Amino acid sequence: MRATGRAAAGILLVVVGLTGCSGTGTLPAAPAVATGTPPAAAPAPSVAVSPAGPLTAAQERTLASLRVLDERHPLYEMTYAGALPPLLPAGAPDPAGPSGPLGFRRPFGCTVLLAGDPARPVVGRNFDWDPNPALVLHTHPPGGPATISVVDISYLGYDQAHRADLDTPTGRRGLLRAPLLPFDGMNEHGLAVGMAAEESAVATRRPGRTVVGSVRIMRLVLERARTVRQAVAVLGGYDLDFDGGPPLHYFVADATGDSAIVEFVGGRLTVIPRGPRVWQVMVNFQQASSTPASRQADRRWRTATARLAAARGRLGAGQVLDLLRDVRQGHTQWSVAYDLRGRRASVVVGQDYRTVRHFRVG
Repeated sequence: MRATGRAAAGILLVVVGLTGCSGTGTLPAAPAVATGTPPAAAPAPSVAVSPAGPLTAAQERTLASLRVLDERHPLYEMTYAGALPPLLPAGAPDPAGPSGPLGFRRPFGCTVLLAGDPARPVVGRNFDWDPNPALVLHTHPPGGPATISVVDISYLGYDQAHRADLDTPTGRRGLLRAPLLPFDGMNEHGLAVGMAAEESAVATRRPGRTVVGSVRIMRLVLERARTVRQAVAVLGGYDLDFDGGPPLHYFVADATGDSAIVEFVGGRLTVIPRGPRVWQVMVNFQQASSTPASRQADRRWRTATARLAAARGRLGAGQVLDLLRDVRQGHTQWSVAYDLRGRRASVVVGQDYRTVRHFRVG
């Protein structure tokens, strides 16, 4: 690996050579979730966290819009009406951190990638986790961008054992917090964001900085960024809360085909840009300190980069889903391809790649 660093405004920019280079750095031991063995289910919550008081007309419309798309691997769709819930915690720890009401869970084992043909850039993402219900969420707040995201709603209290709560207006009130927990998503400007566990990440505390949950920060990215540069600025503008859940690193890409990986190396926000290639891949190891040998040892990284290199990054949304199928794990819960120019999302759940559901932003 050949890596050069430049510190500016508290951000370290790292350029990582992907092939034909040498250098130092080690690959952290793979987390148990990445071995292909499904992680143990987390304890079920007793109740979902719900807003108190009577519902507004917009909240009632939101909950009434819920519909089931797939009963086998539960998939729902909902449109959030009106203004979003407060995006920033008000003087208290962020309750929408990575653990939510379910408590600590073992690390995410996920794959995120860019097929960056400038004419049609596509972000692909596998979410490899517990078999829990998922929600395709649409938002279009007044004065803000329309977005689409996918949410693991077990973090709101709706695991498999509590799906029946969604059958009543009272029971589904916890879904009003869904906008705070996008596990991946895209906005109307073609800016996409995703994440994966990176167990060596350290997020430090800086005096005067607002502390935001490590999943909620992605909602702030979707609401405030149009470009990779702006997304990096949002990620660097807050202190992140990794407590109670696995540390993460992030992948951002925009409609121009630009992308970057954002990591926290020794407490310092570190940006790995896409570089001259029109593709980029992120899995569950630290890119900044990895070596060519350690990266090639990872089956998902090796498969994805070889396919993207052979295609020179020019894969359409359907081909990206094919690639996600080939790098799936035994516990891959959903695969999604975000068409950044077309503002469309193609979603597969339960590894049923014959059934693809298509959604538009807005």
